Amino acid sequence: MNIKDIHNLEQATKKGRTELFRLGLGLIFMVGVMLYAAMKGATGESALVLVVAAAIGAYMAMNIGANDVANNVGPAVGSKALTLVGALVIAAIFEAAGALIAGGEVVGTIRNGIIDPNLIPDSDTFVWLMMAALLAAALWLNIATAVGAPVSTTHSIVGAIIGSGIAASGFAIVDWAKMGQIAASWVISPVLGGVVAAAMLYFVKRSIIYQTDMVAAARKVVPWLIAFMGWTFGTYIVLKGLNRVWKVSFLEASLIGLGIAFVCFIFTRWRLANFQAQTDGKKNVNQLFTIPLIFAAALLSFAHGSNDVANAVGPLAAIVDVYTAHNGVIAKESAIPMWVMVIGALGISLGLALYGPKVIRTIGSEITELDQTRAYCIAMSATITVIIASQMGLPVSSTHIAVGGVFGVGFLREYLKYSHDKMVAQIKAHHPEGDQAAIDAFMLQFNKASVDAKGQMLRELKAQAKRQMDPAHFSKAERNALKKVYRTQLVQRSQLLRIAAAWVITVPATALMAGIIFFVMKGMMMA
Repeated sequence: MNIKDIHNLEQATKKGRTELFRLGLGLIFMVGVMLYAAMKGATGESALVLVVAAAIGAYMAMNIGANDVANNVGPAVGSKALTLVGALVIAAIFEAAGALIAGGEVVGTIRNGIIDPNLIPDSDTFVWLMMAALLAAALWLNIATAVGAPVSTTHSIVGAIIGSGIAASGFAIVDWAKMGQIAASWVISPVLGGVVAAAMLYFVKRSIIYQTDMVAAARKVVPWLIAFMGWTFGTYIVLKGLNRVWKVSFLEASLIGLGIAFVCFIFTRWRLANFQAQTDGKKNVNQLFTIPLIFAAALLSFAHGSNDVANAVGPLAAIVDVYTAHNGVIAKESAIPMWVMVIGALGISLGLALYGPKVIRTIGSEITELDQTRAYCIAMSATITVIIASQMGLPVSSTHIAVGGVFGVGFLREYLKYSHDKMVAQIKAHHPEGDQAAIDAFMLQFNKASVDAKGQMLRELKAQAKRQMDPAHFSKAERNALKKVYRTQLVQRSQLLRIAAAWVITVPATALMAGIIFFVMKGMMMA
């Protein structure tokens, strides 16, 4: 075998070696967690169960990092505001910080009160139920990550708890009214996220991008946009990121956000005092949102770490609580030991680093093309929608909101592109056949005009053609031009269908998996 053949063989096996390296690091982390859990003082069968539960908790944490964190950094990566490596570093640091600093000291034993703990016959059944739910949710997140589909971690664990709960005590254990609220969020979350993101993007385009003097418009509008971002993120972090360690009302959080907004406005206005756009004004305007997007990715990661660490370690904390603090009694709330919280923080960060890039690319670049302006609107959608929904008492998924925001931006782009092409077709249809010089002159003036001026020019053009009433003035091809304007698809429909399908089957899939795993575990433990 010559050197060339060896080189080709190495290239062919490179991907496999990378996958083995990732798998090896994940296994090392899980083994380390198991060894540490074995030293926590439990004895006999309890020690074995605790070790297995810790391993499943570590596995769940890594899968949350691989799948769920992409919502926070995907738009920033897709818009080139952050490199993939930079996003991974920022997200890992702030996810861990959110989990350890603001992750909270207690967690509800039964996530979201979806099942009635009073109907669980004994503590052993409770432990098997929680382990089955944790493993099923982790497996589902692993499958979703492998196919690049962003799914809701909360919905995964809720579905799993429903499935294992039914397997343990029958259908009466489930709070079906609560389940109905969760099912409603499948529609509410992405629709709200998409509408808010599209509305934000339309406002940015109308107020800056479509203005004749883009520089002057940017100096005037961007400070207000960044100030609004400061308010929403300040309010969001206090309400959702620090809510486990600092309880404040919405009004108090809003006032804190208002103070942050004021600082952002003054600073941004000062920075834009000498702003001058170069050859590509839109590109320069986009760059104004780069630094805010980096802060957005960090803050969203912090809030996610502080909230969703409970999805990873909540069931594990409940199991630890049964065996250590309450001696077999099922408590409504369980204290989260620091070592359990560290497992969640490190697992989320490690899973993000090892397997996060696939879902990050799906959100950032495989649904629709993003720039900094569009990514800003998606980040704003994520915070505004959560704030509105939380005040209305609506259960929403941050994953569904973020992905819905990406689709909302993409569909707005399609609509605007179609509208522009339709206006161009109208201009051509209302000019004499073959008079390309007149069309070019009108288009030059049309493209430089503001949005309102464009509308006025089209109205005047139609009125002039109507006054002439000369059928020979237009060719048949030009009169039929509007019928030949097709929509340009700027959103990948295949991604839409794949992600929607994953969302719909998340709860039933995890429920079925958890039920099966519960019976297997119960059989093994009772054998």
